[in-house]
Amino acid sequence: MNGINHSLGQQVFQKIREEILDGTYSKGKELKETAIGEELGVSRTPVREALRQLELEGLITIIPNKGAFVVGFSGQDIRDIYEMRLALEGLCARRAAVSAGRIQVERMEEILYLADFHFSKDHMDQMVELDDKFHGLLYEAGGSKVLEHALKDYHHYLCRARKISLTNRERAQQSNQEHWKILEAVREQNAGKAEEAASLHISSAIQNMETYGWELPLNKWEGALP
Repeated sequence: MNGINHSLGQQVFQKIREEILDGTYSKGKELKETAIGEELGVSRTPVREALRQLELEGLITIIPNKGAFVVGFSGQDIRDIYEMRLALEGLCARRAAVSAGRIQVERMEEILYLADFHFSKDHMDQMVELDDKFHGLLYEAGGSKVLEHALKDYHHYLCRARKISLTNRERAQQSNQEHWKILEAVREQNAGKAEEAASLHISSAIQNMETYGWELPLNKWEGALP
């Protein structure tokens, strides 16, 4: 039974974390165990377990005798994560240039062709999904489970910021062009070139974020984007 509860707790944790990161649960919102349990069709025990995990991640705060409230990410948190990605993404691309297999390279290439197509059709939601897939494959191709796990977490934490950023057509196009340069270097097995291309990609993302500001709520950017 404990194993089942733990598994349910993980599922609830993933669900709530996703909704915090995508903005469904905004900063300051109270997370009520009973309401969440009813919504997800589970008892309060896995919900309570999930809330404890979320508090450990710093996404919520639990105040005794008051409840659990969303903390989310501050602008400084987002900036910090981008800076950590700047340090690690280049390393991952360098390793991918050495260890990526033919199938992995072909899959990344397919994703970028699809991204070019969806950009031409103004399908920005698909652009965001393909951005996720490209980076996921790059992290996998790096050949380090530790590095892959860290970068996937960082990439996931920034999902809301990236969605808003990539609604800017100019940035979306630039981002995919940067992806092509990373892939070119990986295909050539040029580790130095791959590291440089990946680092420039994250630097460009940071510059784009600087244009619109870092502070939450991120939806304040929406009016500024074409």
